[in-house]
Amino acid sequence: QVQLVESGGGSVQAGGSLRLSCTATSYCMGWFRQAPGKEREWVSTINSGGSTTWYADSVKGRFTISRDDAKNTLYLQMNALKPEDTAMYYCAARRGYCYAVSSPDVYAYWGQGTQVTVSS
Repeated sequence: QVQLVESGGGSVQAGGSLRLSCTATSYCMGWFRQAPGKEREWVSTINSGGSTTWYADSVKGRFTISRDDAKNTLYLQMNALKPEDTAMYYCAARRGYCYAVSSPDVYAYWGQGTQVTVSS
């Protein structure tokens, strides 16, 4: 059983930065977020080995996904945060190759989430 645990969330003012972490596997891994009253939204994905990354347009240029397989850790560096980035952030993993990366349905494993709050 794969267990994913996120950390690093918190409260920050607009324009600030946070780095989220998640216990990683060797699988394709991604970050999603969900704000109150909204559907879960894909943020970013990285393939096994870290050679390819994908980003939602809403975070492109501000967020960076990375992984350190020696430390079994997945990261999401979030810069230039905006109030609309406020959400619970989840890491997710799927065995095998990355495909349909923005669909939550292709990820079999999920963490419990870490809250990010950005104030204006």
